[in-house]
Amino acid sequence: MSSWDGIDIRVESAGSAPDSWGNAVPILHEVLHALRRLAESGESTLIDVKSLPFGPGDEEQLLAALGEGEVRAKLDTLGESRIWESRYAGVWLVEHLNVDGGRVAFHIEITEVPQILCSQADDISAAVRNLETDLSDRS
Repeated sequence: MSSWDGIDIRVESAGSAPDSWGNAVPILHEVLHALRRLAESGESTLIDVKSLPFGPGDEEQLLAALGEGEVRAKLDTLGESRIWESRYAGVWLVEHLNVDGGRVAFHIEITEVPQILCSQADDISAAVRNLETDLSDRS
């Protein structure tokens, strides 16, 4: 009797990699918990998708599950940034590219509005001064 008797062994060829490693579903559960926190307490959450141990097909499966909503924005600052809301309100995808089009960062933000779209206090103060100047020049 061989020591392998009674043990199921599955042999896979090098070309039979799985369609995904199954990492999308746990991330979707994390999104759900974060969305609950946002709804109940207003707490925002950021998930760094680029740092996740995704295998082949995992990111595509995650993006397909999240879908696309109605809101999209594009920023052009030191490379392009793409922001879009998923089909779930409050769940945003934020992708930053370098000037060569390579991905620098990719996040899921569970929030009312992604931080990158919010005006900064210094920028608002400068805008007040600029508008005052523009209006005084018209007088």
